[in-house]
Amino acid sequence: MNSAHQASHAEHVSAEVVVEVEGCTGQDAHAVFSALRTAFRSDRAADDVPKETAGPGTTVWTTTVDVSERGTAPEPQRLTSPVIATLQGGYRAVDQLCEGLKPAFAVQILGMAAGDQEKEVELRLETLRRPVPEDA
Repeated sequence: MNSAHQASHAEHVSAEVVVEVEGCTGQDAHAVFSALRTAFRSDRAADDVPKETAGPGTTVWTTTVDVSERGTAPEPQRLTSPVIATLQGGYRAVDQLCEGLKPAFAVQILGMAAGDQEKEVELRLETLRRPVPEDA
């Protein structure tokens, strides 16, 4: 493998963010994944709707997002309840993904763990609240 190929591969990997969504309905997970797919390239197809599973334990849905190519700003998405999302990837890629979610959701950072090359961020996503006009 030549150094140009290695550098290209490293840049691509550093642009990937693994997103885990848990403790929510399949409908809410689909809303999050749809917003991500609009803003960036994702490994989930539009018709790949998360299916809820019966039984004990929490269902965790996962997607890998490539932030190297920016799509369009996602429309605001309605959630039935707040969603916890965990993002893991390179520093810049995770920051870009967080910014890419802001047109679609109210984004609150709950916590972060950082390493040499990557960081993990836990977010709370909620339906955006529309501001009330001052003359209302």
